[in-house]
Amino acid sequence: MIEKMELLDVDKLIEEFESMTKDAGNVQRETLKKILEENGCAEYLQNLGLNGRTDPESFKACVPLVTHNDLQPYIQRIVDGSSSPILTGKPITTISLSSGTTQGKPKFVPFNDELMETTLQIYRTSYAFRTREFPIENGKALQLIYSSKQSKTKGGLIAGTATTNVFRNSQFKNTMKAMQSQCCSPDEVIFGPDFHQSLYCHLLCGMIFREEIQFISSTFSHSIVHAFRTFEQVWEELCADIREGVLTSRITFPSVRSAMAKLLKPNPELADLIHKKCLGLNNWYGLIPELFPNVKYIYGIMTGSMEPYLKKLRHYARDLPLISADYGSSEGWIGANVNPNVPPELATYVVLPDIGYFEFIPLKENVEEAKPVGLTEVKVGEEYEVIITSFAGLYRYRLGDVVKVTGFHNLSPELKFICRRNLMLTINIDKNTEKDLQLAVEAASKLNTEEKLEVLDFSSHVDLSTNPGHYVIFWEISGEVREEVLEECCNCLDRSFVDAGYVSSRKINAIGPLELRVVQRGTFQKILNHYVGLGAALSQFKTPRCVGSTNNEVLQILCNNVVKSYFSTAF
Repeated sequence: MIEKMELLDVDKLIEEFESMTKDAGNVQRETLKKILEENGCAEYLQNLGLNGRTDPESFKACVPLVTHNDLQPYIQRIVDGSSSPILTGKPITTISLSSGTTQGKPKFVPFNDELMETTLQIYRTSYAFRTREFPIENGKALQLIYSSKQSKTKGGLIAGTATTNVFRNSQFKNTMKAMQSQCCSPDEVIFGPDFHQSLYCHLLCGMIFREEIQFISSTFSHSIVHAFRTFEQVWEELCADIREGVLTSRITFPSVRSAMAKLLKPNPELADLIHKKCLGLNNWYGLIPELFPNVKYIYGIMTGSMEPYLKKLRHYARDLPLISADYGSSEGWIGANVNPNVPPELATYVVLPDIGYFEFIPLKENVEEAKPVGLTEVKVGEEYEVIITSFAGLYRYRLGDVVKVTGFHNLSPELKFICRRNLMLTINIDKNTEKDLQLAVEAASKLNTEEKLEVLDFSSHVDLSTNPGHYVIFWEISGEVREEVLEECCNCLDRSFVDAGYVSSRKINAIGPLELRVVQRGTFQKILNHYVGLGAALSQFKTPRCVGSTNNEVLQILCNNVVKSYFSTAF
């Protein structure tokens, strides 16, 4: 553990990673053994008849593959305060809440010291490879991070989003110091009770320390784009605060105001400089390097549902490198990005063989019959569903993520995230994933570029209230678009779903014409506010790309804000 302020030894970290991935098979066996020895007394494992055995063969023979629903009764007992060893040997004292954007409601997931340590290990590993490519000086980082409230469960456990549990852990700050990655904003801003106010103060702190900022990061790229879209609205107010040295009245929380008062001093020269730079920009292109002259890169999760924000992020970043952060979930971490100079669209993640025990279900066979294979047995070019066994009480847990093996780093596979398995648009024999939706939206939104307009955000829904059922795509656009352009966008969306099952079903009208619904400006902000109101952290927010009928409140927000609707005539 890092207790003193010592900088991390980058070469040593890389050396350890190299030797571990060269021996990935043995490291996996040892990791499984350690997990089972530490948790062998847990009721869940006791009931499965392992009888102290820790080898992979016995483990796979005795322990079934599970989903969150299978473990829900066990987790619920932990949440309700049972102190007996249910899933882990040591009691679980903290619960993580998943973002809830996949299923419409957050899942409870156990969180413990071991999971915290694997989190920091992933952070340190990718930091080492990043720093080798893009060395940073000992400055500050504009970290657009937000912590939602931690609450107590009925049984007295601390519950918060996974990011909140990490940010509030004392080791997080020590590790950030050791990684020369101290946040430029005070804790009162990160842990502020209102994310709108925290965001404003993050931007203000960034301006105050603009010369020292070495990189900009957030958990997800959405938060970075959201921050600079907000900057476009409030930049003059920020300049006024800097000029006068007095914080705007929009910040109402005393703890946040007093923390900011310590940083904010009248600085008319800085205010004039920022004012001049903002006026000199063309449509905010290159905003980030103009504001922060010493920034080396921008960092956050940029793959999966975050890919659609890359175009806007590049607009703000100009030629600054965008580096996709590591691959994990509320349930646990999987891999680190050790090739930081690769663009986010091509980012891959090398599995760390000592942070959990990993298996993979091949997807080219019938998934129900396919036998999972081990970490070193996967094949390049194949797609798999990830199964994780963690130090936090999840055993042979189906994560629901689809990954593609793109190669190996020594003996550990490099994975590319493809999609979530359960985020599917399907009515008949059609199967369209989140990635298919994203490609269709990209193709259709190109028709708007001539109008100098952009699709700010999007989602989808399968409407089965009509006969036959049809796909509904929701778009929020940056301005007014001509009717004929939107009609063509709608047709282009319909044609862009090239899945054979979809095309054949459309041709025989087993699936009805695709519907494009344009929603009013601010609709996706309302969805974000809805999730934050439920206790999600802005850092962990992901726009739900496929809204099922069970996610009724979000569906209502979308449907109540529709201003125009178009049906495809493509088939």
